[in-house]
Amino acid sequence: MFASTSQAHATEYEKKSYQLTSHKADISVDGKMDEAVWQQATKMELAYENNPGEGILTDVKTEIYFFENGDAFNVAIKAYDPNPEEIRASLRDRDALWTDDNVGIIVDTFNDERSGYEFFVNPMGAQADMRMSDTNGWREDDSWDAIWDSAAQITDFGYVVEMSIPFNALRFPDSNGPLTWNIAGWRNYPRDVRKQMATYKSDRNIQCNLCQFDQLKGFETVEAGNNFQLTPTLTISRQDEKPQRDIVLPNGDIDEDNTVPGEWENGDFDVEPGLDIRWGITQDMVLNATINPDFSQVEADAGQLDVNNTFSLFYPEKRPFFLDGASYFDTTRFNFVHTRNIAEPDYGVKLTGKTNEHSYGLMVANDNNTTFIMPDNQGSDLAELEEKSDIAIARYKVDVGERNNIGVLMTHRSAPDYNNTLASVDGSYWFSETDSIQYQVAHSESKNPDEIQEDFEVSEKQAGNALSLGYSHETRDYKLRAGYNNISDGFRADLGFHGRVGYEKLVLGGRQTWYGEADDSLTQWGYWGDWDKTYDQDGKMLEQEVEIHANLQGQKQFYTNFGIVHRERFYDDEYFDETQLMAYARVTPIAGLKLEGFTRYGKQIDFTNTRLGDVFDFEPGVSWDVNEHLHFHVRHNYSHLDVEGGRLFTANQTDLRLGYQFDMRSILKFVVQYTDIERNLDLYTLDKDDMPDERGRYFSTQLVYSYKINPQTLFYLGYSDGGYQDDNLDSIVRDQRTVFTKFSYAWQL
Repeated sequence: MFASTSQAHATEYEKKSYQLTSHKADISVDGKMDEAVWQQATKMELAYENNPGEGILTDVKTEIYFFENGDAFNVAIKAYDPNPEEIRASLRDRDALWTDDNVGIIVDTFNDERSGYEFFVNPMGAQADMRMSDTNGWREDDSWDAIWDSAAQITDFGYVVEMSIPFNALRFPDSNGPLTWNIAGWRNYPRDVRKQMATYKSDRNIQCNLCQFDQLKGFETVEAGNNFQLTPTLTISRQDEKPQRDIVLPNGDIDEDNTVPGEWENGDFDVEPGLDIRWGITQDMVLNATINPDFSQVEADAGQLDVNNTFSLFYPEKRPFFLDGASYFDTTRFNFVHTRNIAEPDYGVKLTGKTNEHSYGLMVANDNNTTFIMPDNQGSDLAELEEKSDIAIARYKVDVGERNNIGVLMTHRSAPDYNNTLASVDGSYWFSETDSIQYQVAHSESKNPDEIQEDFEVSEKQAGNALSLGYSHETRDYKLRAGYNNISDGFRADLGFHGRVGYEKLVLGGRQTWYGEADDSLTQWGYWGDWDKTYDQDGKMLEQEVEIHANLQGQKQFYTNFGIVHRERFYDDEYFDETQLMAYARVTPIAGLKLEGFTRYGKQIDFTNTRLGDVFDFEPGVSWDVNEHLHFHVRHNYSHLDVEGGRLFTANQTDLRLGYQFDMRSILKFVVQYTDIERNLDLYTLDKDDMPDERGRYFSTQLVYSYKINPQTLFYLGYSDGGYQDDNLDSIVRDQRTVFTKFSYAWQL
């Protein structure tokens, strides 16, 4: 949402200060603002347009009102519009409102100008909430979900939003006296150009944003209470499958190398009760626990085409227990805590909090399915142990001065004949208003069981180190950056997402940006590029790359980025020259319709056969709000690779999603994912036993109805199935199907 800025200007920027009104009054959250208490509430105006304009006065009026009643922070916003018929809004699922008109608040509850909360609502009442940080650029995490109330009404002058945010949904200093929050009201106003308006005048030369927010003082009557939540869950599912059977050859022999799906075998109904506990011990310390959790993922991950790729695919975390307080485990340079690696726990306990300058996180869990990434300097793969493992993670960070910080992280995972332990130190240091460094050092030790040693050709014991340094110089118009990584061969982060080791890399890069006005054909344009060079631990060059890109944005919410990349890459004892052209573009030609696409063409290594080929990728996408209820999204990925002699493979993948939103709580979603990979085996140089299938097709469908009162009180009813086709089958055969229902209820005690 924001450009990165520096805290050193905080003393130069003249913040406005507001006194928060306190009333022992309740409101009906209906978007009407008909309670008398709103006439006495603290009032602010969103007077400034900060994008594409730069701190100019707005041409539409927005008013925001606040008061607290001891239990909740209550907010109302009047968003005036000269043409209310042009308001863009639909009924939406949570966190999906960003193409609509929307208004909200951003609050830094610890008044430390480092992190905060965002709450937004569209004119139909749809919610979005996020955690954000502003220590090394503005970063947002929309996976965080709180329990709060909102409603909205479209009026003849625009629209009105009401929000009631319980204090037990927020973390702030545990104090009996008055508090000060940094706060900003925010409005997104999408028309031909997407305008962003706020209560403060943003200065793009200031390298922090929270430090420019106004201040809200008060909160003397806040009562934290016990802040105790119990969420029992019940999941019932049945999975049917067709187990693999042997192929009988015409002569009566058994094909020992291949199998096909057999007859359906109906599974039993699996009933799984569970319990989640959330206890706010203090206002800034939270204990989470889960017993026999159901961690089944309700909605399918976005499809990813995995062809001619040597590295493991990344999938984001979506499970509530792991998402609450996840930011407390983040580090500066590496992703050493990726909880999707904890696949099937029986229990989990987590303590997170912040007291003054000190923040901390502790987590223990077990896992019935021990999976982790085995990295190399030219690829990575997923390892799996069929045994339980125990997990422990500890994180501590201290804020130093106005903007600096230093932290430590330790992770441990163990099972019989297996363990991985990691220790890390990281931090950030600001030299000036525009210059900063980020650093992280780590050490890991691992013990591998026999099957890992055999499958991945590693020794019983591994140990290694990791070092990462980054420098940044950033102003309004340009940015310069430099980075250095050195990761030894034996380094592993089995609880993180770290897929490459055994290399040393230097990166130099930068960008320059120019700005126009809201009515200009181009509202922003610029270029960026970088140069990097990578060596292995013996000093052999693995890669040298240079790239340069240009970007433009303007009317119809148009954005494009196009560029060229040239790299010299070492793979499988050979050097290859790759040059690729690429481009991305998106546009909103009419309200509710977004078109986007990415394409790439040039030279690429054929990793399977170790030779150079010609790659072409094309990824179009369409998102269409047919009306306020019906939403359509489709993305297609087409890829082919040509080598000497012809086309090695052609790959197609389609991810189609339909959603019908009956109201703000009730949604029906339908997902279809289809992948088709066709190969010319005559062009492969592998041994016969290593040959892939000539034709591989995969499909899955999912139909899910959900009723959500809040993120923790919900009901799901769904059906999914899937199938495949390989060289042993003449067509796609469905080989698994599942029906499931899930219920959970959040008891606020």
